[in-house]
Amino acid sequence: MSSGGPQINTAEYWNEAAAGWIRHRELLRDYLAPVSQWLVDAVDPQPGWRVLELAAGLGDTGLMLAPRLEPDGVLVSSDRSTAMLEAARARAAELDVENVEFADLDVEWIDLPVASVDAVICRFGYMLASEPAGALRETRRVIRPGGRLALAVWDAAERNPWSYVPSTVLREHGLAPPQGAGAPGPFALGDASRLRQLLEDAGFQEVRIDAIDLEEAHRDFDSFWERRLDLSRGFHDVVLSQDEALIGQIREDLADRLAPYTDANGGLKIPGRVLAAAASA
Repeated sequence: MSSGGPQINTAEYWNEAAAGWIRHRELLRDYLAPVSQWLVDAVDPQPGWRVLELAAGLGDTGLMLAPRLEPDGVLVSSDRSTAMLEAARARAAELDVENVEFADLDVEWIDLPVASVDAVICRFGYMLASEPAGALRETRRVIRPGGRLALAVWDAAERNPWSYVPSTVLREHGLAPPQGAGAPGPFALGDASRLRQLLEDAGFQEVRIDAIDLEEAHRDFDSFWERRLDLSRGFHDVVLSQDEALIGQIREDLADRLAPYTDANGGLKIPGRVLAAAASA
């Protein structure tokens, strides 16, 4: 969820971002709960299954699923960021979820045997892959025949003003380059037709893609500003490296652009849209 700044598909980036995500984890969990629930329901996990979560982040989606694998099934919660994995491990302990393993795995090179899992879930991972087609083929490799995949990516940037508007403001100030077509990023797979083709080319069948509408709520613009700085390392680093006058101008421009999303109480209700896909191996 970056707006300009460094590459967001590296372990170093997410290790640095983890502290902010942990501070806002309850808000993120509630905001993204419809997406997580869709993924869990689409996989329809059964007792005894071994399910792999890729790019698990704080682990909330997989930990929703884990109880449905009992008594003998296992969730493998994986991420490249050690800080995110530690946060997921702490959350599992807090919830007393014991049927979970934690692994440092790359979505583009999954260090597991062929056909070794019954299903894979991935919330917001494939869009950050340098080669999403290869990542999906690698995913297909580790799922048993007839197993399931459920994934989520952000829809097109224009449908997600929570990120599109800040990115646009930074670009207008010459602080962020335009994202190249197909480059890794939040909206790299925000085209349902392309996503379907990638899945089918990777060998998946019975592809289903749904749109999930979300609403990011803030009590006021200041709340949006502080949360964006805390959650997006790219936005944080670019903005706060400027002089005070330019920071003030960025704030003013961003507030003006987000004004149409103000509710009757002065809060912000900013829409977002996710593409959620499910398929059989």
